[in-house]
Amino acid sequence: MDQLSNKRRQLLKAGAAGGGSLLFGFSLFGCTKQGDAPANDRKEPPSEKAVGQASTAMTNEQPGLAHDAFIRIDREGIVTLIIHKVEMGQGTFTSLPQLLAEELGADLSKVKLEQAPANNSLYADALLGGQVTGGSTSIRATYKPLREAGAKVRTVLVQAAAKNWNVEPGDLKVVGGTIRHDASNRQVHFGEVAEAASKLSFPAEVKLKDPAQFTLVGKAIKRLDSPAKVNGSAQFGIDARLPNMGIAAVAASPVLGGKVAAVDEQKAMAVKGVRQVLRIEGAVAVVADHFWAAKQGLLAAAPRFDDGPNANVSTAGIVADMMKVSQNTGAIATDKGDALKALDSGPGRRIDVIYEVPFLAHATMEPMNCTVDLKPDGCDIWVGTQVPALAQGAAAKLTGLPLEKVRVHNHYIGGGFGRRLEVDNVIQAVEFAKLAKGPLKIVWTREEDIQHDMYRPYYVDRMSARIDDKGIPVAWFHRVTGSSIMARFAPPMVKNGVDPDAVEAAADIQYSIPAIRVEYVRHEPPGLATAFWRGVGPTHNVFVVESFIDELAYASKTDPVAFRRALLQKSPRTLAVLNLAAEKAGWGKPLKPVAGRKLGRGISTQFAFGSYMAQVAEVSVGPDGDVRVHRVVCAVDCGQNVNPDTIVAQMEGGIVFGASAALWDEVTVDKGRVQQSNFSDYRVMRMPESPAVEVYIVNSHDDPGGIGEPGTAGIAPALANAVFAATGKRVRKLPIGEQLKKA
Repeated sequence: MDQLSNKRRQLLKAGAAGGGSLLFGFSLFGCTKQGDAPANDRKEPPSEKAVGQASTAMTNEQPGLAHDAFIRIDREGIVTLIIHKVEMGQGTFTSLPQLLAEELGADLSKVKLEQAPANNSLYADALLGGQVTGGSTSIRATYKPLREAGAKVRTVLVQAAAKNWNVEPGDLKVVGGTIRHDASNRQVHFGEVAEAASKLSFPAEVKLKDPAQFTLVGKAIKRLDSPAKVNGSAQFGIDARLPNMGIAAVAASPVLGGKVAAVDEQKAMAVKGVRQVLRIEGAVAVVADHFWAAKQGLLAAAPRFDDGPNANVSTAGIVADMMKVSQNTGAIATDKGDALKALDSGPGRRIDVIYEVPFLAHATMEPMNCTVDLKPDGCDIWVGTQVPALAQGAAAKLTGLPLEKVRVHNHYIGGGFGRRLEVDNVIQAVEFAKLAKGPLKIVWTREEDIQHDMYRPYYVDRMSARIDDKGIPVAWFHRVTGSSIMARFAPPMVKNGVDPDAVEAAADIQYSIPAIRVEYVRHEPPGLATAFWRGVGPTHNVFVVESFIDELAYASKTDPVAFRRALLQKSPRTLAVLNLAAEKAGWGKPLKPVAGRKLGRGISTQFAFGSYMAQVAEVSVGPDGDVRVHRVVCAVDCGQNVNPDTIVAQMEGGIVFGASAALWDEVTVDKGRVQQSNFSDYRVMRMPESPAVEVYIVNSHDDPGGIGEPGTAGIAPALANAVFAATGKRVRKLPIGEQLKKA
């Protein structure tokens, strides 16, 4: 068995207490060859790799030096997988046990998953290089390593049983956590041979199942975390409670970079239940027995702020600056053929357009929160985070405590969407905890959450193309202008001036066009912090690319599906999902009339996160520009699927999330202040507004792709193209609803 250092044993001692168990530590960086990353068909590393690098830099721990996951089997035969991934609604706590149980031969109902403690050296993601959940990597990074680990543990369990019965291991079979010898009618469950197996050596290599033999992988399995979420026993970060804990309502400066000028502490303390009024440079917290008292105390405190250097920032000013700098030549991300020359020569005509997408908030169901118990000899943090090691490192830096004295207790997350790749809430909570008397929980109101978010960047995209006299595109130019999230997290990932996230799904389009040039111009907007948003770079690039491809199709007087087919002959997997979505949607057939409304279908395709997808949206548009989405047909090829129910759920959720943003959402700024504050003015699609979503999964045994984010990226262009089909109005600036009102 792998020998664990004292440090690792300390991390696992609570879970491994009691004799008679088997504990196996393995590396998700590759079991067969230590240090190898899993196979993946993505050209660039996931954008969230920058977060992994930031986590490594913060904690000064190199990732994946020895183990990043552990399997524990106790005397009762319960199998526990301890792994770095967090469950935030994407189904990780079901799909990862499925992978393990498939090769282990375990009873899935007896496989449990535990979130690992914060430790970047032990629990780093193989694709992201740090302890991070993001980038739609959970399955991609663990598909082979988890299966190999399960097969290795199964091997020693079988060897232990065979030795005890004095039979050949090949004469035994494993079914549902039980090892059987049919010839002698004997059987034992895993727990009965775990101790004996722990004394054996694990094999260096194992043979994995042929996918045709899968009994769990690829099957629709009910979510293992659903019962706890239904009966209320599941613990989210916001549920943390400690004895004598104070609960704080917070008001930060409404303008980024502003400072606290004054606060009426006396009035706040007069509110029943208020314990303390705390001030840090840019925020005020009122601590009370319960949140209502804290909120009322904060109202009474009426904090005032000096706005600072961003007091005059406005959306209009930001956009004007971006339009200006977007005219500059950018860093080259793709340069195939002489696109600049081809744009201005040859038969046919040139088409030039500008696209824009707005700042967007994450607006997660669970607002930002964090609970801290800070003592002279250590710090405990209860939170839901996608980056526990980064949170640990930030808290250690603030408190001056050694890293090992900061313990992060991670929880279920009520919506991540990239927001919880950031640790600003943890930093704020620790800063306040340094001033508090006893344990402290901070909870942001919805208004605080939306107005102090870290936003999806605003982008300006200049597009040009030439179609020849047959309507075929011969040149393509795309200049992306926007902020660089990677430059903040991990500057080394920005190479030759190109942020790979900002140009993802633009730099490597699937369409065969002879001459392509893609550029990137970095421009950081003042007064707003930008961050990853569900779908990262593709959420804006897929919209731009697929909308512009649609424009070229109509300019060439070609059906949009036929136009794409002609350009995808060298991208068979993209072509396959295009054809599947078009067929299932009944492309070309008339839509059912809706009285007083114009009808249209739109389509988009994409390759992102290692998965191929096409979406068809059916919409109707009223005389006032109101857009209703009636149906979305989604075809997805994500390679080997692990749990089709999870894939369908992620597509449905991603499509609704993306449709809300595409139709209605934007974050605007005036006098340095974010204008949106709650769901009354940052609209989220309600159940009666949600379309019927049909998901068709391509049966494939290729390496898995990601599934948590692609659905969000593909819906915006499908909707915009459908609106054009219905109205003849081309939407080049999101949100769609706002543009139709102006049309």
